Amino acid sequence: MLKISYQGIAGAYSHLACYGYFGKDIECIGTETFEDAMALVENGKADYALIPIENKTAGRVSEFYGLIPQMKLQIVGEHYQKIEHYLLGVEGSRIKDIEYAYSHPQGLAQCRENLKNLKIKPVAQFDTAGSAKEISQLQNIKIGAIASSLAGETYGLKVLKANIQDQKDNFTRFIVLSNKQDIEIEPNQEYITSIIFKVKNIPSALYKAIGGFANNNINILKIESYIPLGKPKESRFHIDVDGSMESRCVKESVEELQKYVTKFKILGTYKKNRYL
Repeated sequence: MLKISYQGIAGAYSHLACYGYFGKDIECIGTETFEDAMALVENGKADYALIPIENKTAGRVSEFYGLIPQMKLQIVGEHYQKIEHYLLGVEGSRIKDIEYAYSHPQGLAQCRENLKNLKIKPVAQFDTAGSAKEISQLQNIKIGAIASSLAGETYGLKVLKANIQDQKDNFTRFIVLSNKQDIEIEPNQEYITSIIFKVKNIPSALYKAIGGFANNNINILKIESYIPLGKPKESRFHIDVDGSMESRCVKESVEELQKYVTKFKILGTYKKNRYL
């Protein structure tokens, strides 16, 4: 049975994403931090780590980007998890009884209008699943939680209102991390290659570094700048590009990029997983 590590407690959206990507015949291991989840894989105590890197409404997960320069793991997959918030309550509570809703600030923000219409006051907590766990212990019919359906199942709560989020197409993008890159490139399959680098201190260095991709007709799917932890004056870049490192055009583009950078690392090549 595969062991998958994630940041959070049982019932978290990351826990739900583990099932979404790997299926339910797995052992999920929750950790306090992203670093802890990654360390379990590095130390051979888990097979993969599933880490969120961006959300459609909340943007990128900055904490993870700070860890990238020291990361020993390879990206071997991606997963888009649809975020469906549920208003949960203890047994015996009804939606008209709920006066307060506990959840992570982002979860509350994503349900602001619906909570306002229901005259429910938001109460910010550390996370969504933790909020579900807390109200299961409080057993107060006036207090609900906004969390995943899995959190409701995990902590014995009832669903008072499904899909309470204001936007119905919210999702989080996760990456799958492993100790080794052992992917076999398949024909007619779309791939992504992720790269991080630090440009040289010369004029137009970034423009010249990524120019090779344009010359080779390679699409850059995203580009992010970030500051490594403990190095406030050092800027680095993370790009995702269409194609695998077995592609001649991608290889030539990377060779061109390396002329204008001082630090460079390929984080991995993996199958493109479209969000539906």
